[in-house]
Formats: sequence, C-alpha cells, structure tokens
Amino acid sequence: MNRQTEYQSARQKRVRRRRLRRRLILCAPPVLLALVIGFMIFRPRAPVLSAEELGLPGWVTVDLLPVNEWSRPGTPLDAVNGIVVHYVGNPGTTAAQNRSYFESLASTHAAKASSNFLIGLDGEVLLSVPPDEVAYCSNERNSDTLSIECCHPDADGAFTDATYDSLVRLVAFLCDSYGLSRQDVIRHYDVTGKQCPLYFVEHPDAWEAFLDDVEAYESPDS
Repeated sequence: MNRQTEYQSARQKRVRRRRLRRRLILCAPPVLLALVIGFMIFRPRAPVLSAEELGLPGWVTVDLLPVNEWSRPGTPLDAVNGIVVHYVGNPGTTAAQNRSYFESLASTHAAKASSNFLIGLDGEVLLSVPPDEVAYCSNERNSDTLSIECCHPDADGAFTDATYDSLVRLVAFLCDSYGLSRQDVIRHYDVTGKQCPLYFVEHPDAWEAFLDDVEAYESPDS
C-alpha cells in the first residue's frame, strides 16, 4: 500500500469515526429522556392511603405532607394521650393554604411547624400528618398528642360555625377512638401559655361550652 492509499484509508476511518460520534450525540437525548421517563413511571412510590385505611371517617380529606425534617419527620407517636386545639393565627387563610405553608418549610427551612389536622373556614377537615406520627405543633406534647389547627376569618380568632361544628365532630370522634376524656382535650395555651387558640383563651367560658358540646355530640352515623 503506497502512502497515498494509506492516507486515504486513514482519512476514511476518521470520517467514519466522526459520523459515528455525531450519531451517538444525536441519539443521546432521546435515550436519556427514555431513561428518565422510565424511572418516573416505574420508581417505587409511597402508597396513597384513604381516610378509612388510616382509621378515620370519610369526611376527612387525606393530603399528607411529604416526609421531611421540617414539617413531617415521620417519627412515630409514643402514644395518643390527648388532643391539642390551635388556631392558625393568619386570619382569612384556608386549610389548603396553611397546609401548603407547612409543605414549603421543607424548602425554606424557615421553621419547624405542622399539624396532624387542619379545619378550614367552610368546615373542611384535612389530614396533613398521619395520626400515628409526630407533628411539630404542640411543643413538649408533640410526642403524645394529636394537633388540630383551625382557620378563622378575623383577628379575634373566633371560628365560623362550620369550623366550630367540624372541630366538635372531629374531637368527639378522636376521643371515642382513643378512649380520651374531657380532661384530655386541651388548648395550646395549656401547654405553653401561648395565646392559642386566641378566642378560647380570652373566653374560657366558650372553651368550657365547647367541651360540653364535644361530650354531648352524637354522630349521625351512630
């Protein structure tokens, strides 16, 4: 083989290699895309549980926070020895908005906060942390109580009739489910002295009337 022939042969090999590289580059994005889509479709996912599967009535909407250090640590409760009632402290906000705030903490790291249940202005009940897990809501009672955050339309903290009725219904259900009594239902104020829930702190007679309503509550399903 003379030099010219060797040169042409080497040149043809280089051309073929360049073409092969171009084909690989052009093919790479679709292949990578296919791999990503495949991973998203077939990756293991946490089961989505219904209210009934969690031992809750169907009028509770399950909308769990993702497990994260800032709002749902995934820590099991030691026990359920009580129920702590709170108010959100943000007049006019909805249950969904407050749940979104809890979820955002996983990214913002602004605080550690959450609640097992949220009750909205129209009486809707959301579950954002499972009833067998710790929520960041009641300070030193986080490990042995369930927390309920209630929305309110105005700065005085008074609940709408729909919110109040759902709170009575939910607390009565939880007391029956966990064998709790009137003395086991407390305000955040009773844990830390914080003015929460504000209306029930400033109107202790209204708090006692609420506890009376819980004791007197009879489920329409019973």
